[in-house]
Amino acid sequence: MSILQNLPLALPVIGAPMFTISGPELVIAQCKAGVIGSFPALNARPAEVLDEWLIRIRGELAQHDAANPARPAAPFAVNLIVHKSNVRLEHDLALCVKHRVPIVITSLGARPEVNDAVHAYGGIVLHDVIHVTHARKAAERNADGLIAVAGGAGGHAGTLSPFALVQEIRQWWPGPLVLSGAIATGAAVLAAQVMGADFGYVGSAFIATRESNAPPEYKAMIVSSHAEDVVYTNFFSGVHGNYLKPSIVRAGLDPDNLPASERSMSFAEGSSRPKAWRDIWGCGQGIGAVSKIVTAGELVARLAHEYRAAQRRHFAPLSHSVA
Repeated sequence: MSILQNLPLALPVIGAPMFTISGPELVIAQCKAGVIGSFPALNARPAEVLDEWLIRIRGELAQHDAANPARPAAPFAVNLIVHKSNVRLEHDLALCVKHRVPIVITSLGARPEVNDAVHAYGGIVLHDVIHVTHARKAAERNADGLIAVAGGAGGHAGTLSPFALVQEIRQWWPGPLVLSGAIATGAAVLAAQVMGADFGYVGSAFIATRESNAPPEYKAMIVSSHAEDVVYTNFFSGVHGNYLKPSIVRAGLDPDNLPASERSMSFAEGSSRPKAWRDIWGCGQGIGAVSKIVTAGELVARLAHEYRAAQRRHFAPLSHSVA
C-alpha cells in the first residue's frame, strides 16, 4: 500500500463520492476531520463550476494546514465517470490535471489514457469495481488501487458478499484495496481491514451530515430508516442500485412490486417516471447505524472512537493460552 502510506488520516476511511450529495463543504469537512473526502465531478454544474470548486477546496485545505501544522488535512479525491456517455470527461479530466487532484476515482470503465494523464503529474487513480473481472481489467490498465463495491453498498452497488469479493481480489492483487458495502461504524472499518482491505469506503452515513447537499427530508429519512428499508432495483436508472423504500412510496410507487427496467444507462435521459437521485433517494444497508444528523467532523470522531474500541476489544493480548 506504499502509494497511500503515511497519509495524515484519523482512520483509514474514504468518504465515497455521492451524486448530488457531495460538494465542497462536505469534502473540506471530511478532509479537515482526517478522512479522504471526495465528490463526483458531475456534481459541479455547469461544468465551469468545477474549476471554482477545486480552487476553493485546495485553498481552504491549505489554510487549514498552515494553521494546523501538527494536524494537516487528509487529501481529497474527484470521481470521474469514464463511460462513453459522459460528454464532460475530457473537460473534467483537464481540470483535475490543472489542479493536480491528489486522488482520482474512476467509474464505469477503465481508460488507460485517463490513468496516464493523472499519473503524469503524480496523482493516484482508484477504480471502482463490482466483479473480479472488472478488477482484473482495471489492474491491467494501470489503476493504482481498486475499490471493491460489494453487496449492501449505496448507489449502483454489486451483489457479491464483501467476504467473497475481497478474498478473490486479494488472491492476485497486492495493491491498495478499498471496500464499499454497508460500512457505517468504526468496527466495520476495522472488519474491512481484517478481511484484507486497506480502507473502508463510507457513503450513506455522510448523507445525514450538516455539510451534505441532501435535502432535510432525505437526511431525516436516513436517520429513521434501517437496512430493511433499502430496495435493490434497476427500475429507475436501468442499472441496479440500492434505494430508500420510503422515497419510492412517496413517489406513489410500490417498492415491493417494481418491474424490471430494460433501459440502458444514460446521463442525459428525459423520462416522466421518478428519477433516481432527484426523486428516488439512494443509500446503502449500513444506515441502521445512523441515529441523528451530525457534522462530518462529529461523524468521523464517532467512527474513530468505535474503531479504537474495536481494536482494543478484539486485538487485546489473550489472557490465556488456547489449546
